[in-house]
Amino acid sequence: MKNHNFLSIILLGITLASCNEEKKGQNTLFTFDNSKFSALYTPQEVLSLAVLNPNSKKVDSIIYYVNDKKIASKKGLDKLSLELKDQKLGNQDLKALVYYEGQTAEATGRVELVSGIQPKLLKYTIVNTYPHDIQAYTQGLEFYRDTLYEGTGNGSGNSSGIKGISSLRKTNYKTGEVYKKVELADNYFGEGITILNNKVYQLTWQNNEGYVYNADTFKKEKTFPYFKSIEGWGLTNDGTYLYQSDGTEKIWIIDPITFKEVDYLNVYSFETKIKAINELEWIDGKIYGNVYQKDAIAVINPKNGAVEAIINLADLKKKITQLPDTDVLNGIAYNPKTKTIFVTGKNWDKMFEIKVSE
Repeated sequence: MKNHNFLSIILLGITLASCNEEKKGQNTLFTFDNSKFSALYTPQEVLSLAVLNPNSKKVDSIIYYVNDKKIASKKGLDKLSLELKDQKLGNQDLKALVYYEGQTAEATGRVELVSGIQPKLLKYTIVNTYPHDIQAYTQGLEFYRDTLYEGTGNGSGNSSGIKGISSLRKTNYKTGEVYKKVELADNYFGEGITILNNKVYQLTWQNNEGYVYNADTFKKEKTFPYFKSIEGWGLTNDGTYLYQSDGTEKIWIIDPITFKEVDYLNVYSFETKIKAINELEWIDGKIYGNVYQKDAIAVINPKNGAVEAIINLADLKKKITQLPDTDVLNGIAYNPKTKTIFVTGKNWDKMFEIKVSE
């Protein structure tokens, strides 16, 4: 088995999305010559776009669009060679606006752009093992001023089956002591957290809203609606923008002031679209993301969504106390002081400090 196939299986093993799909109901007066399209493209390749004119219309010019963004204009039926290195990964919706005989018509098509990078399998060593609250159904984990902040959701709080309460916590990572905690109402399922400019941002799962707290006092300063109807999963930031996952292959880039969409990424491991991206952490210019129900972390390039490396942490689950409600690996926190990564899981009784290497 090829290495990249093995690594994709670690993450998800999803079947590849279909490509070369044309939109239904398009104007058929002009069409893209998709006989020249490849099944999949990588950013290193060039896409040749040509428009067929079966009715021999007199064409004045063509404006080409990719994902509704104008790319180029050509005279007549001149072809376009499109370099893909600057395009985000995922489906590329193609459109040619054809000007002919005083009229216009459109040709549409679609190709899929996948990652050209075969992910590396990274090694890790356990530096320390710390206690972790088994009632913490971990959804978000982040260091701030050498203190560990944790966001939890409504999980099975303990082995007696009592339902837990979603919360935001400030903890002593060495002892597990909770310094400060605020709880969400029972009908709100807490999700990912991140801290930016002394504010804690916390998502909810299906309530389509998030919260902003003062990082020192935990006073709630704002409730914000999501920019569209999506689920809230993981959250991190790059010092300027928020990065939010929603359970799909997408990571949304959000303005922390207006909470509007700035952009988005599609996450790919080589040729495989990786869905269920969960808890996120920004580490040295890369996004580290848990993949839900997979005991692995994907190291993602935030510029294009390509998975560059994978950390297989499956062995960690063998080192925790196995309880009826012990759930999946979830929670990544980078401590810049120690330059180590802290990982745990939902209702795990341990948290592990690890050092990652090639």
